[in-house]
Amino acid sequence: MPSIFSKIIAREIPADIVYEDDDCLAFRDIAPKAPAHILVIPKREIVSLADLTDEDEAVMGRCVVVASKIAAQEGLADGYRLVVNCGDDGGQEVPHIHFHLLGGRKMTWPPG
Repeated sequence: MPSIFSKIIAREIPADIVYEDDDCLAFRDIAPKAPAHILVIPKREIVSLADLTDEDEAVMGRCVVVASKIAAQEGLADGYRLVVNCGDDGGQEVPHIHFHLLGGRKMTWPPG
């Protein structure tokens, strides 16, 4: 069964898309945890960090570069956080690897 992110990629579910290229898609989170909360995902379905292979290196690097560009575009020069959750205990809710780009407020540590 396709994940909700696969359905967003296929345009079966609407999303507020802020960036797209051949490899990555970025859209605003529907339940933001910060003033800026954007999800950056590879278009190829990869379940989690635990499922990465050497073949995923380029697309994952691309997602990080895209997140950096979006942070600049969103005016997050004072700082931001890029988070990847892995598995149930790590807080991953969607079985499609994704980066949370969070900013627009002071981040605290530890996060959770």
